[in-house]
Amino acid sequence: MDTIVAEATPHGRGGVGVVRLSGPKAYSIGAAVSAQTLTPRYAAFSTFVDKSGAVIDQGLALFFKAPNSFTGEDVVELQCHGGPMIIDQLLETALTHGARLARPGEFSERAFLNDKIDLVQAEAISDLIAASTRESARAALCSLQGEFSKQVHTLVERLIHLRVFIEATLDFPDEDIEFVQNAKVIEDLEEIQTVFERIQSQAKVGVLLQEGIQVALIGKPNAGKSSLMNVLTGQETAIVSDIAGTTRDVIREKIHLQGIPIHLLDTAGLRSSEDVIEQEGVKRTQKALREADVVLLLVDCRTPEDHQEILKTYAEALAGRTVISVFNKIDLASAVTPDDGVCVSVKTGAGLQELEQEMLHKLKVQQMGEGQFTARRRHLDALAKAGAALGQGLKHYQHNQSLELLAEECRIAQEALSTITGEFHSDDLLGEIFSTFCIGK
Repeated sequence: MDTIVAEATPHGRGGVGVVRLSGPKAYSIGAAVSAQTLTPRYAAFSTFVDKSGAVIDQGLALFFKAPNSFTGEDVVELQCHGGPMIIDQLLETALTHGARLARPGEFSERAFLNDKIDLVQAEAISDLIAASTRESARAALCSLQGEFSKQVHTLVERLIHLRVFIEATLDFPDEDIEFVQNAKVIEDLEEIQTVFERIQSQAKVGVLLQEGIQVALIGKPNAGKSSLMNVLTGQETAIVSDIAGTTRDVIREKIHLQGIPIHLLDTAGLRSSEDVIEQEGVKRTQKALREADVVLLLVDCRTPEDHQEILKTYAEALAGRTVISVFNKIDLASAVTPDDGVCVSVKTGAGLQELEQEMLHKLKVQQMGEGQFTARRRHLDALAKAGAALGQGLKHYQHNQSLELLAEECRIAQEALSTITGEFHSDDLLGEIFSTFCIGK
């Protein structure tokens, strides 16, 4: 294993900069740069020098001896003044002593490969750095501390116990334990499915905390989409006009709703038009719909017939989306009788709080508890695969009492769950995950 080096603090000017080394030559390089013997876990005030002995800076040198370090290897951190030229000179000196520049996420990757953290915890480091709200930061820290991994391990252990029982039953087919066998299998499967559903529910919320919620605003021209966008963002993000077709492109803004990152997409008005640019705007609206987690369908409450018309015309694009019907301009209507939805006045602010609560309710993010963790799409995919295998195994057992097929489906489920923590993984998966990390982390 070679020795890697990288700047561990953001590139630019600052009060302090940190250069991190990890690998077999980390100590010798650190000792050479700091011009002294380094004691593990002792911050030594040092004069940093290049290979010719010229002074680069003064700062602190810290040595963490393997395996008691983040990566599990010898690690040295050089804390200097945060000037780009100083950092560059320290990196260049480390390279002349035999180190190489680290790839993005390589320090975290080595920590994973050396069993210091599992894959969920490695991803949580990146999530914690990227967190944009207090809630998402708290959830990422929860994952980093092992809460998500612990729940996955608990589920895997239950699967292992079930598989052991099934294999024992298959090995002793002449024993008269059919009644006990049936009761035990059904009981264990029900317990596993209960735990599984809880984890899956938390993981879905965890993905929303990590990625944010894509919310698309759609409706006919002048329904109030751009006005709602401006109210929610608290600024004049979109141009508001009585002229139909003012919004031509998809306008994107990010807000926070009770700690949840929300990506707002204001779209072009849905209508037939001979204008080529407006037609392109409608196409982009349909694309935004396919990407959205939630669709806010704005309707002028004075023309409620627009509601069903839009639902019918754009049924294909709205398929599978969570749609919240929003009947706007109630301040201008004498009576409001919507089909089903939230009544608001973007102008006066009436009903906007109820709209926010409805969005949170539809996405079930109100279920966030103390142990909420962050998650990623790949985790949901793995959970879905495991859930499908468990369902298929139960079906085999209920229909024909096939323990062999149930055992195989349990194995598939266990393997899928193990990809979450990285106990079962491919090199391609690791490359994809760690390539998204910061350099120096």
